[in-house]
Amino acid sequence: MEMLASLLPIILMFVIFYFLLIRPQQKRQKQVKQMQSDLQKGDQVVTIGGFHAEIHALDEDTVVLQSGDGPKLTYDRSAIREIKHDNTQ
Repeated sequence: MEMLASLLPIILMFVIFYFLLIRPQQKRQKQVKQMQSDLQKGDQVVTIGGFHAEIHALDEDTVVLQSGDGPKLTYDRSAIREIKHDNTQ
C-alpha cells in the first residue's frame, strides 16, 4: 500500500500529461489527415510553406496546385495545411 501511495503522484502526472498534451495532438493529427484525404479539385488551399493556390489535379499521394495563371506545381498531400473557406456571402 505504501508503494502505491508513493507512485500515485507519478501516475497522476502521466494521466494529466496525456489529457493535456498527447490526446489533443492526436485529435488534431486525425483531423488534418481527414482534411488531406477529402481534398477535391477546385479547392482553395494553403500549403505548410504558405503558398495559396487552387487544386488543379489530384493523385493518390500528390496534388497539382496552380495560383492564378501561374505555373502548375506538384506537392505532396501532406504539404497541404488547410482549405481556405470563402467567408464573403
